[in-house]
Amino acid sequence: MSEPVTPSPEGVDPESYYALLGGDAGVRALTERFYVHMDTLPEAATIRAMHPKNLTPSVDKLYEFLSGFLGGPPLYWQRRGHPRLRMRHMPFAVDRDAARAWTACMRLALAETELSPLKRTLLEQRFAQVADFMRNQPD
Repeated sequence: MSEPVTPSPEGVDPESYYALLGGDAGVRALTERFYVHMDTLPEAATIRAMHPKNLTPSVDKLYEFLSGFLGGPPLYWQRRGHPRLRMRHMPFAVDRDAARAWTACMRLALAETELSPLKRTLLEQRFAQVADFMRNQPD
């Protein structure tokens, strides 16, 4: 039986993805890299078109969401309330291709982190599940 994990002084589990990514700075970097890929990859043009020209508000919202989602401070919940991801994305036509494009951008951003291959793969799978959940268009 393993020893229980003791939270860090900041209240963040040192084994959380938030901590493994480098805390606040790591989650911010992951988010910014995600949007660089979304802004430049031809296969992400459809999802890029769903965003405003100025990506700063989108970067901030995803960063806040990922902070809590990855085991850090629940910034999105504190600042904006419950994420209600599916509801908030209903105005956008999220089909299989859009979900795959989002996942591809996140996979590329994750590839630029210091996560172990196993942890990266597990996180990629979780993000793929979330992206699939967001779909609101038939195949």
